[in-house]
Amino acid sequence: MPKPDGAGLFTAAPLPVSALDDAERLACLRLIRSAHIGPATFRDLINHYGGAKEALKAAPALARRSGRREIRICPEADAEAELGAARKAGASAVFTIEPGYPRLLALTDAPPPLLYVKGRSALLSQPSIAIVGSRHASAAGLKLARMFAHELGSAGLVVVSGLARGVDGAAHEASLVMGTVAVLAGGIDIVYPPEHVDLQARIGEIGCLVSEQPPGFVARAKDFPRRNRLISGLSLGVLVIEAARRSGTLVTARFAGEQGREVFAVPGHPLDPRAEGTNLLLKAGATLTTEPQDVLGALAPQLKGEGFSLAEAAASSFAAPLPAGGSTPRPEPGDRERARVLSLLGPHPIDMDEIARASELDARAVRIVLMELDLAGEIVRHGQQLVSRAVK
Repeated sequence: MPKPDGAGLFTAAPLPVSALDDAERLACLRLIRSAHIGPATFRDLINHYGGAKEALKAAPALARRSGRREIRICPEADAEAELGAARKAGASAVFTIEPGYPRLLALTDAPPPLLYVKGRSALLSQPSIAIVGSRHASAAGLKLARMFAHELGSAGLVVVSGLARGVDGAAHEASLVMGTVAVLAGGIDIVYPPEHVDLQARIGEIGCLVSEQPPGFVARAKDFPRRNRLISGLSLGVLVIEAARRSGTLVTARFAGEQGREVFAVPGHPLDPRAEGTNLLLKAGATLTTEPQDVLGALAPQLKGEGFSLAEAAASSFAAPLPAGGSTPRPEPGDRERARVLSLLGPHPIDMDEIARASELDARAVRIVLMELDLAGEIVRHGQQLVSRAVK
């Protein structure tokens, strides 16, 4: 197991890194998909033979030397079909031995040799924080997830999560514009949970989707811990918001500790079973976290050591390229959208984010509608993003 360096990150035996031609890329995939070749073996073969093509040639003889009669080498046609399916899904393959593979993940013990990436792959080279928690989160838990994701994203950190129900989905939604990475347990073209079909599509356009599984792969229960290891491996730290005593969220926190990452936990009420896991983490030494500055302060030495500037990252994160066709001006909200927003307002002040979620309109449309309603004397603004319907 590699030991953490002075900055709290792992150093590992480096793989030779260089741009891959089509033949070497195909050989890498064939090597990964061959029998009995996992991440550690892949790394050792590449390091020993200097490339996948040579490693492929040597693998059968190596197997025979260990007493195995025969080793199944992935057929070239199968590898070509897999890469073709990835291209059809809009994803590209990134191997540990080529530029573009996430550096933090590469420094973990036996990182996955291959990632399929869809969307803004540049997000994988920016400083990131994982936000994870209960699939059955409370309203307060969801609000905290949105608040932390938005504030940390605005500070320049990319938000990483697992696209699950509850806290994960709320964190992705709140950080989508600034930069979010969704790590999938299944293939990059498989949507799970099904209600996140639109969110997954949007992340694939202006965020980044990541999977170590081939296209078309439907995740099984045992694949979710593997996904959780990627979530923590991609991140400088993991923030846990609500977690039961036995939950996949605590698995992510455990991986984070093993990988030398910071573990942050938001405390909860002792009588709430959704807080048992977070409170246990705090007892075990996780960083008590009640506001985004707790995270930013704890990560500042690592960010400085790695040469990251949160101010610069924040400025660049708002320059996200529009999806294909994004240069076409978006239509202005009409009577239907105005009526929808107005129907949600009452005499009690409500947060504009809540209006956007309940109306299923994007923030831009809500801002325009509220501006129009304000000019018409239909609403009252109370500060801190709170508005109510004017009483006449």
